[in-house]
Amino acid sequence: MSSTTEGDADSGGEGITVTEEAAEEALSLLRGEDMDTDVAGLRLFVQQGGCAGLSYGMRFDYEPDEEDTVYEHHGLRVFVDPASMNYVGGSILAYEGGLQGEGFHVENPNVVSECGCGESFRT
Repeated sequence: MSSTTEGDADSGGEGITVTEEAAEEALSLLRGEDMDTDVAGLRLFVQQGGCAGLSYGMRFDYEPDEEDTVYEHHGLRVFVDPASMNYVGGSILAYEGGLQGEGFHVENPNVVSECGCGESFRT
């Protein structure tokens, strides 16, 4: 069964926090895909891969899976499966604009090392 937690500035170190800029960008993209932002959301997950062993993945889902934890920040719903939660608890999902660094990124306090390109990590 999924649980929902409302976002605030301090997630207590175990949840997922989303910056206002990241939420606005994701909501804009969700609406562009004609997805219902009251139900649909951004899935954040961890997968095997990259030179450091693990990498982040993100995609839009129409609804959370039964076992997901659902976080809501600034109107954006974020879905995290239990296995990924072991790696991303306490993280902040941010968005950076600009010519070279545009995109979403995860600020993860659990990371002990990253690859040189910053695409994969180890906890």
